[in-house]
Amino acid sequence: MSFCSFFGGEVFKDHFKSGIYVCAKCEHQLFSSHSKYEHSSPWPAFTETILEDSVSKHEERPGAYKVRCGKCGNGLGHEFVNDGPSKGLSRF
Repeated sequence: MSFCSFFGGEVFKDHFKSGIYVCAKCEHQLFSSHSKYEHSSPWPAFTETILEDSVSKHEERPGAYKVRCGKCGNGLGHEFVNDGPSKGLSRF
């Protein structure tokens, strides 16, 4: 996610207060805290976006998609198919 630091630790991974996650670059609405779930990765994980155009995705390899802000193209992380809660949803 754009609010992650590979070396400084992820500050929003264990953050579960109600609210809206926005792009760090343009403040476009991305995810609701209601779609956030606990995950073993060091990054926050969500089951769905706020709006249909909140993010854009392109396949980097089978089952792995690069996720970007739907407004400005800022890199947000990756989505992995069938990696999510028991419903088989994806992680961003």
